[in-house]
Amino acid sequence: MPSCTIIGTLTFTYIATMIFTDEPSADVMAIGSGFGYYTLSSVLIAQFKEASVGAEAAASVAAIALLANVVREMIALLSCQYLSKRGRGEAAISVAGINSMDVCLPMIVGNGKSSDAQLVSAALFHGIILEISVPILISIFCS
Repeated sequence: MPSCTIIGTLTFTYIATMIFTDEPSADVMAIGSGFGYYTLSSVLIAQFKEASVGAEAAASVAAIALLANVVREMIALLSCQYLSKRGRGEAAISVAGINSMDVCLPMIVGNGKSSDAQLVSAALFHGIILEISVPILISIFCS
């Protein structure tokens, strides 16, 4: 499931880059690689980009990353419970991104189904793998 979240997020981030912006696709892909981890992704992007584009441009990209990842977390907070009750918990886990293992976990498993223990394990594994992948992907896209 983490690989599907990573591939899906980066694919749709790239498509959105082609349609909506003329910013460098590597910068937008780095922003999308935050997976909702706004505290780490914005700091890493600022550090990696500062050497190549300067402090002001790096701060601008980092601010966009912060806002984009906060928006992802808000969407997850608003939709996880609905997705988990209406469909499958795996969809809620994927939408939550890195927040599947902490902030969104009660809404993902709070539907009273018998598969809650499996969802908890999947959500924790998903969140940990995404947490490990954030610095790796951001460093790749910012270099």
